[in-house]
Amino acid sequence: MQLLFIVPYPAGKAPSQRFRFEQYLGFLTEAGHTWRMAPFISEATWSILYKPGHTLAKAKGILAGFVRRFLLLATAAKYDYVFIHREASPIGPPIFEWLLAKVLRKKIIYDFDDAIWIPNTSEANKLVAGVKWHQKVGSICRWAYKVSCGNSYLQAYAKQFNPQAVVNPTTIDTINLHNQVKDQAQSGAFVIGWTGTHSTLRYIDQVVPVLAKLEQEFDFEFRVISNQPPLLPLKSLAYQPWRKDTEIADLLTFNVGLMPLEDDLWAKGKCAFKALQYMALGIPALVSPVGMNTEVVADGVNGYVCATSTDWERALRTLLQDASLRQHLGRAARATVEQRYSVTANRRIFLTLFS
Repeated sequence: MQLLFIVPYPAGKAPSQRFRFEQYLGFLTEAGHTWRMAPFISEATWSILYKPGHTLAKAKGILAGFVRRFLLLATAAKYDYVFIHREASPIGPPIFEWLLAKVLRKKIIYDFDDAIWIPNTSEANKLVAGVKWHQKVGSICRWAYKVSCGNSYLQAYAKQFNPQAVVNPTTIDTINLHNQVKDQAQSGAFVIGWTGTHSTLRYIDQVVPVLAKLEQEFDFEFRVISNQPPLLPLKSLAYQPWRKDTEIADLLTFNVGLMPLEDDLWAKGKCAFKALQYMALGIPALVSPVGMNTEVVADGVNGYVCATSTDWERALRTLLQDASLRQHLGRAARATVEQRYSVTANRRIFLTLFS
């Protein structure tokens, strides 16, 4: 088969692309299929996309993306399946999706891992928030051959429009990438960690009072790995820029990993990705009971589910003082990922999207 992947960003850059389908591309090649990836944003535009300023260059980059999309239509007819991750263009109505589905009659696999039909405005996207056209998600679901959803909450939305909506979880490559396990007996500074992009930094706020209290009693570092530094009133705070080439080594410095969320409709669509990254490396995850988090983390078995400040404090206080418990929970966490959320475990589900 010939497969076309229509994606927002250049290959190897965005976590959603890397962990939802890019790590499966080798399997498609092994099966004898050929594929092409067609990003909307160029490498040059990606390098400035989330930086302040560069307004004219960003506008030119978006315009160039639309030009590439129209040119792509000239060759799209030869593909057996078209896999669209999130959207064909970041703004405006679903023109390209409609042309692919209704004019060219292509079998579209529509993939998303967030509640992207809900407006979620941030400083980074406020300039284009008014033209995002969130309502197009339902239409694309309706036109698709199949819909690939990151969790059951997203699937329930998609099934309103398309009965061929399946859960295809965001997964971890435990063989080639997240292939090490944290040794909790190692000496050195105790690190409570969080990783994510600028768009989710706000979720840390709810645990700041707990961390501020604990840092009066314990010696630890609260390490944030992100593409932008946080502004938090914590003496334990240490910021580390995210780098792809050191991603695993940086995460392995964590003794525990945090994934706080707010209980809102947007967060319900989250696919527990932070928790899965921690867990795959044998690092206990502490999570809010929102969305997919409670499917992934079993309280007291492979991590802790924290609904209140008291829960966060109790779990952190316990793990700060008990290395053997951290090791036990970490091993159970790794096993959970291997059995249910690894590339190996999910390979069949992904490949059957193209059938």
